[in-house]
Amino acid sequence: MSGGLDPSEPDQTGGLSNFQQRVLSAIVLIIVVLVLTWLGGIAFRLLAAAIGAAMLHEWLAMTRTAENLVHQKLLAGLLAIVLVLVVLGLPAIYLFAAVLCAAIAGAIHARVTGQGGWHVVGLVYAGLSAVALALLRGSDWEGMRLVLFLFAVVWVTDIMAYFAGKALGGPKLAPSISPGKTWSGALGGAVFAMAAGGVIAVLFDMKTGLVAALLLALILSIVAQAGDLFESAMKRRFAVKDSGHLIPGHGGVMDRVDGLVAAAFALCLYAAAVGELDRPALAFFGG
Repeated sequence: MSGGLDPSEPDQTGGLSNFQQRVLSAIVLIIVVLVLTWLGGIAFRLLAAAIGAAMLHEWLAMTRTAENLVHQKLLAGLLAIVLVLVVLGLPAIYLFAAVLCAAIAGAIHARVTGQGGWHVVGLVYAGLSAVALALLRGSDWEGMRLVLFLFAVVWVTDIMAYFAGKALGGPKLAPSISPGKTWSGALGGAVFAMAAGGVIAVLFDMKTGLVAALLLALILSIVAQAGDLFESAMKRRFAVKDSGHLIPGHGGVMDRVDGLVAAAFALCLYAAAVGELDRPALAFFGG
């Protein structure tokens, strides 16, 4: 929710304001996501797969031309294979290998047919996002605690960056990419994200300790904001305002999960570094 929206700005149709639409949509989405997070297992893996599919659909919609439709259908098919493996719950090594093979196949086809590489980037982006989210949640209690920590940090970053930026204003963070974002919003989002991460760490007995949890929350907040800026840069490159129109007041799925998936992948990288890639949550919770 970090943007230049005015809470009092009316909808073009004279109904709910854009801000009210955002709030109502966010409440519904949060409830659905939290229920699926609680259920875990195949329920959450289906959510992760749906997010990946929506991300690629929106990415391709931003770049679609009459000349590359066949190429994009191939990429959609390749991602579908990856997502089926995600839903089936295969080990991490097979999931990342599937994303790599899909990327290679897509790149070869792009080269042969003279297509650009941005479509393949979208395939990798969507595939890694689905894989990272599914791996983080897993099917155990530790996975649920880790995903709730992730949600708390990213959601609070998003919300408080919006309100801090609106209240304090000041220099723009990246005016050529996202004119509505300010340094005050970015810092406010990061500070409150650390507080949220600290609360979750204490409640769920994060084994890294409170200081490390606060540092982790800060890093994830920065990564989430970088992910948001990356998606903003892509939209600016392809001259679109929103990645899609699926979510009232929010735009597309990518508009809502850009920071989340970036932070999720960062957590997976850390888990891989400490040898817990198949059960990333064990790097932070449990014995």
